[in-house]
Amino acid sequence: MSDQLATSKEQEEIERAKDLVIQAITETMDVYGAAPSVGRLYATMYFVENPITLDEMKDMLEMSKPSMSTGVRALQENGMVNRIWEKGSRKNKYAAEKDFFKSFIRFYCKRWEREYKENLRAIADSQRILQEIMEDDSCDETIRKQAEDYYYQVEDSKKYYRWLERLVESFYSQEIFRHIPKEDL
Repeated sequence: MSDQLATSKEQEEIERAKDLVIQAITETMDVYGAAPSVGRLYATMYFVENPITLDEMKDMLEMSKPSMSTGVRALQENGMVNRIWEKGSRKNKYAAEKDFFKSFIRFYCKRWEREYKENLRAIADSQRILQEIMEDDSCDETIRKQAEDYYYQVEDSKKYYRWLERLVESFYSQEIFRHIPKEDL
């Protein structure tokens, strides 16, 4: 077998190996709320060594430039793609975030922060209303008791949101990795 034929076969095997990972990433990107085309975009960019333009992405994936732009913007918002400035280049270039730990932290912590902040704010507002009812001596005792029950029910739920807040902080501070280390494989 000639060296060129062997190299060609090996190159095909490399492409097959890449395709397996691209397909798996594409299929699991729905966890991040991404459409399959956006998942495929990220997965393809994951294997690109240097930052590329939207035009280069469009050519690689045979997608329209508006679709590329929308997909890249969604990936940027989720911290999975970064815009890269290159001296002398007039076009924006992009690179996939290859550190899955960073992607995970950016994506999930942003959502978890929203969850605990919105819910703690709603609980505080709710408890102010319920407190007024509980303190209103002219209010029916049954209604006051119901307000009190709801007050303590939502008070109990704050444990979860405060825990979630601490969890987010443990990711941002990297403290989580002292308890669940990144394995060096």
